[in-house]
Amino acid sequence: MTTAPTTLEQLRARHGERYKWLVLGTVMVGTMASFMASTIVNVAVPELSRYFILTQERAQWLSAAFLVAMIPALSVTPWLLQRYGLRRTYVAANLLLMASSVVGGLSGNFELLIAMRAAEGIACGILQPIPAIVIMRAFVPGEQGRAIGYFGLGVVLAPALGPSLGGFLVEHFGWRSIFFVVIPFGLAALALTRVFLPVVSAFVQEKKPLDRTGLVLVSVATVLLLNGLADLNRAGSLQPWILIGVGIAAMVAFVLYEIRVPEPLLRMRLFSHGSFLVGAMVSFIYGFGIFGSTYLLPVFLQMALEYTPSQAGLVLLPAGLALAFTMPVAGRLADVLAPAPLVVFGVLLLVLSLVLTAHVTETSAYAAVIAWVVIGRIGLGIIHPALSIGTVRGLPPGDLAQAMSMSSFVRQLGGAFGVSLAGVLLDWRLTLNGVEDTDPQAPGMIVAFEETFLCLAAVSAAAALAAGFLGRQPRLLRKSQGG
Repeated sequence: MTTAPTTLEQLRARHGERYKWLVLGTVMVGTMASFMASTIVNVAVPELSRYFILTQERAQWLSAAFLVAMIPALSVTPWLLQRYGLRRTYVAANLLLMASSVVGGLSGNFELLIAMRAAEGIACGILQPIPAIVIMRAFVPGEQGRAIGYFGLGVVLAPALGPSLGGFLVEHFGWRSIFFVVIPFGLAALALTRVFLPVVSAFVQEKKPLDRTGLVLVSVATVLLLNGLADLNRAGSLQPWILIGVGIAAMVAFVLYEIRVPEPLLRMRLFSHGSFLVGAMVSFIYGFGIFGSTYLLPVFLQMALEYTPSQAGLVLLPAGLALAFTMPVAGRLADVLAPAPLVVFGVLLLVLSLVLTAHVTETSAYAAVIAWVVIGRIGLGIIHPALSIGTVRGLPPGDLAQAMSMSSFVRQLGGAFGVSLAGVLLDWRLTLNGVEDTDPQAPGMIVAFEETFLCLAAVSAAAALAAGFLGRQPRLLRKSQGG
């Protein structure tokens, strides 16, 4: 009886040159589940708001709690890979995602549901950087853009199909059903892991201690900042400002601590590299705009335009397919063209999409709404490969895992701020426009959404300005490095 291969060398010998693609495909399956978990809930926000009697301030925590938990988890992924290897880390994260999804679907109160969304966020924070780390380690520079493009093709199909499937499930089977969608993906990921991921991992190195102090500081800072932002609409209350102030202090303490500690959770010295610094800035602003708008759009379609959940989900399906088609083409372009113009062009398409969506009314054609969203998703497809490559270009190979995790960390941090502030801003504008409930006939309803979308467009436009410097060394850094 032949023994199944267990080491990286044995698996490479069995599968040959295609093995790196098989590994990428394996880790993509779990990541697809994580992306689906992050987006499928958005289409159910109006239904969940009615079920649990939630204001917009509380409802936005369905997405924000996921992102808040995901942010510290992203920073831990390189340590987990180094300590436990790819296989064990990947399996554990998939099991956590499936378990928390099942419990979330069975939740009887909002607090338990939010806790399970946070647990899903932890699992997804571990899963999402893994394919990018695999690409940077297994593929040569001339292949990396193509690999990221194909990875994007697979990954975006999940959030593309997620809202459409979620809308159908919410309409016909209730909100609980959407939490069970990730289970088939998780089971498939575990089955593929047994075949293609080595038991003895090349990722395992000399065991280094986890930076627990840094992890606590960044977790406390994130939770306090987002709780403070979520409570900003409390008239005359000092509590939000106290939370924000302490959160900022904790974030500053985290950065100062990470600079001094020998084995940091996040290597702050990476920000001394010009491309990484600019790429991180773009990622934060880009995350703010895209996550905020992804949360806001299904709520707008159902609350203001009175679309059913399935109609709202179908608006996002062509956009997701357009994104999936764009990714491989953009990946090939990223291998041969400078990243800055690609990212700038993609961001401008996203801004255009947000501005056009802001002017949608109840008389707008269904096809027009779909078209405006498609424009934004094409922009995202152009941005992702070029930004991923441009951010880490020129970094030493030993820094790639940290750099990819830090880039995801910054993007998700921006996304958490985007979702939180989108909910707060919408609630504020609804109040100022005289909308005291979710009555779609209220004259100020669409105006409040228009103002919120335009705010997200303005923030996203700042990413285009920053992206113009991607690939250049900022003057201050050139001087400090004697260049």
